Amino acid sequence: MTALARPTHGRVLGGVCAALARRFGTSATTMRVIFLLSCLLPGPQCLVYIALWILLPSEETAGSAW
Repeated sequence: MTALARPTHGRVLGGVCAALARRFGTSATTMRVIFLLSCLLPGPQCLVYIALWILLPSEETAGSAW
């Protein structure tokens, strides 16, 4: 597994789904579909997405910190 960081390439909106897809070894499209389907359920999915967008470092900043 790779470190959880938002990629600089291949991201659509913030790179959260792309980061999670890299972490869990799936495609970014699959992760985006799962997220969109989860939005149909009640819960704070959009707030979690925004929180991850803020809290996850970008690849360029995560690479320099290590």
